[in-house]
Amino acid sequence: MESAAGQDVRDALPEGLGAALRGTAEEIAALLRGGADMGLPVPRSEWTVGEAAAHLAQANELMADIAAGRARSYGDGTPQSLATANARALAEFDERRAEPLAAMIVTQADAYLKAWDKGVTNDTVITPLGPMGPDVLGSYLLTHMLGHGYDLARALGRPHMIDRARVELALPFLITAMPRVTDSARTAGLIARYAIRLWGGACFGVTVNSGAVSVTSQPSNRPDCTILIEPITFLLMALGRRGQWSALAQGRILVRGRKPWLAPRFPALFRAP
Repeated sequence: MESAAGQDVRDALPEGLGAALRGTAEEIAALLRGGADMGLPVPRSEWTVGEAAAHLAQANELMADIAAGRARSYGDGTPQSLATANARALAEFDERRAEPLAAMIVTQADAYLKAWDKGVTNDTVITPLGPMGPDVLGSYLLTHMLGHGYDLARALGRPHMIDRARVELALPFLITAMPRVTDSARTAGLIARYAIRLWGGACFGVTVNSGAVSVTSQPSNRPDCTILIEPITFLLMALGRRGQWSALAQGRILVRGRKPWLAPRFPALFRAP
């Protein structure tokens, strides 16, 4: 974008994203600074609280470096390669104390925002999940913090920081990433048009055509299956933190359309990295 004076002008971050990044980082830091036992296991994970916090600190630094135009290699986007990269990074970084990690999580989230403000790059950046615009990178950073912040809150018996507004700010990343994390074995032979509608808010469309998956910011006018889902439930399912059956039983997922039987297949079409 260019001003009348001929100078480059950087588009603003999506409304609320900067505050959400700062707020989420601060809330995660507060969890750790509140006398956290860093040796506690994280539910449904092989990590301890200290290891999950160290991973978050490293990931925030990675995102800040990418935003600042510094090339960083971190796997090839597959779950296996990302898991290997995570294990290697943790082995090379031995900090597990609460206060230093809390400070690093906040500092590196701020570093991402400073890199954005400086307008180091307006171009597509290369991330662990492939190329994306720098604004989508901010959504990626938020989504990653929300997922691991949720894990830390559960491990420590504290309230999590996910809310409707933050889920909607995570959507640009999720829409970008979904075609890149499809399970080819599950999508093979399937032809379906889904409409995903978050209660009281955003919606998007997913088309599956014999293995190829495309995601659009607006659903098809004639979807085969419409899934209406409570926003926090949607994010937790997208990040592999919650299964669909308890959510269905609790009425947090509603299904409409000509082919409602397609709904239970939808979560399994993707593999959270």
